[in-house]
Amino acid sequence: MDGVTAPNVVAAVSESRLWDRLMAMARIGGFATPEGDQGVNRPCLSALDREARRLLIGWAEAAGASVSVDPAANLFLRWEGADPSLAPVLTGSHMDSQPQGGRFDGIYGVLAGLEVIEALAASGARPHRPVEVVAWTNEEGGRFAPGCTGSMSFTGFKPMSAFDGIVDADGVRYADALAQHLAEEADLARRPLGYVPHAFIEAHIEQGPRLEAEGQDVAVVTGIQGSRWFTVTVEGRTDHAGTAPLSLRKDAVQDALRAITALNVLMHDPSDVLRFTVGSVTVEPGTSNSVARRVVFTIDLRHPDEGVLRPRGDAIPGVVQAALRTCTARVHERFTAWPADFGPTVPEAVARAAAALGLKAIRLPSGAFHDAQFLAPVCPTGMIFIPCRNGVSHHPGEYAEPAQCANGARVLTEAIIKLAGRP
Repeated sequence: MDGVTAPNVVAAVSESRLWDRLMAMARIGGFATPEGDQGVNRPCLSALDREARRLLIGWAEAAGASVSVDPAANLFLRWEGADPSLAPVLTGSHMDSQPQGGRFDGIYGVLAGLEVIEALAASGARPHRPVEVVAWTNEEGGRFAPGCTGSMSFTGFKPMSAFDGIVDADGVRYADALAQHLAEEADLARRPLGYVPHAFIEAHIEQGPRLEAEGQDVAVVTGIQGSRWFTVTVEGRTDHAGTAPLSLRKDAVQDALRAITALNVLMHDPSDVLRFTVGSVTVEPGTSNSVARRVVFTIDLRHPDEGVLRPRGDAIPGVVQAALRTCTARVHERFTAWPADFGPTVPEAVARAAAALGLKAIRLPSGAFHDAQFLAPVCPTGMIFIPCRNGVSHHPGEYAEPAQCANGARVLTEAIIKLAGRP
């Protein structure tokens, strides 16, 4: 690396600069709760998203990085390597948030990646391979569901066109929002969609309690559990709540309750590893004096073992149908991502980096899904977790200490140096 050793670069990581930038980003879409928490609502492909991206671009260009965007609106910041022809080491995360989100989810990984570039620039280091920081489009799915559309498009997991018809709560199509967004960024250099990185590494808050509870500095993430999302539509018939005898009703709420109860039995896991969530229930007509004619509810099923995830998910339609008494039902699987095993390359680089810096680290899988899940089939992939207070995430109370953020950025820098330093 042009005679510059890793410690010189890692020492250039600035805790105060990283923290100040996290707080600056938090003001874009920021809000305060009555309890005093500071949250963020920054939907993807929105004016707030573009404002945040422009702020990031300004910082990156001032550090000497080049900026480009691909057809999926994934934003790239590039620090050139000694051999520009080599595949880059890619790092980053996302900038969009949940509607009632926190200040660290996603954006921390982008700004930690930018801090790597800042450290390389400050120390004059030029690794053999280029280093690129990416801000993936629509990881959260808070505006357009499902999420991770940018990384899925980049890796070919799904074609971009698969997301065109998704609409947000206001009826705006994803394809139209994307086109408007790219038009607003017409001044940025364009690049083709997708390539095969030398490696991908994503820094993120844990979104769980283990690191804090066990007094650990970072986690070496070994993989991501799989996810299967379903929508269940139960069809009944509307009747008058005061006149229709119970024996003659086709009450969609009652049958939906029976179905959910049966699904809870199906999903019972004494080891408490499986995750089963009914997160949204919509009732029509939704009035207190009418029998419901339709109930739509969602299922979020997750498990790190495909041997569990596949049969439990496959059993859902049959269990729902068997539970019904008077209604009919349709079960639609709207998203599937099988468990991702990161393999040894990047996790070992992260583990060695943490050890070199004298930080306490544990290995664990991710319960939440991330863009890294879709990079794993394409290139060596891994993640770094830092602690978050009480394991709270997707909530305005989400918080990580400045020193914890800096520790993660230093581990990221050390790991990237090792990965990018090899020709």
